Amino acid sequence: MALLKVGDIAPEFAGIAQNGIKIRLSEMAGKKVILYFYPKDNTPGCTAEACNLRDNYKLLLQKGFAIIGISADNENSHQNFISKYHLPFPLISDADKTICNLYGVWGPKKFMGRSFDGINRTTYIISEKGIIESVFEKVKTNDHTQQILDELKIKN
Repeated sequence: MALLKVGDIAPEFAGIAQNGIKIRLSEMAGKKVILYFYPKDNTPGCTAEACNLRDNYKLLLQKGFAIIGISADNENSHQNFISKYHLPFPLISDADKTICNLYGVWGPKKFMGRSFDGINRTTYIISEKGIIESVFEKVKTNDHTQQILDELKIKN
């Protein structure tokens, strides 16, 4: 797993969101993008992270951000997750791990003494010009918005 670094050009991708609409990174030009990769819908950490971004969605929009979540879950799972928690941003299904591999987040993990391959929770902040501004490998799921704002020295 080779994560992208600050200063790298964010790889272009296209993925299908929960509503069946194709989303391309290039469509976000001119906005900062919070691109967050998470392991699985409806799990405690992933729910906490999504709900923290949801609860701060208006603030993040005011600061010029767009938010995109990506996991390997299918579109139906994403639709249920969005409906259950009233998430206002798209979730892309990356079942074949194409986007995860482009961004270096698919790889070995350990959980409860077990080793396996999966999505390593990671958030990229991508500038308006498509450059990686920040990389979060240690995501504070309950306070991710503040973690992002602090890292980028943005007052809320």
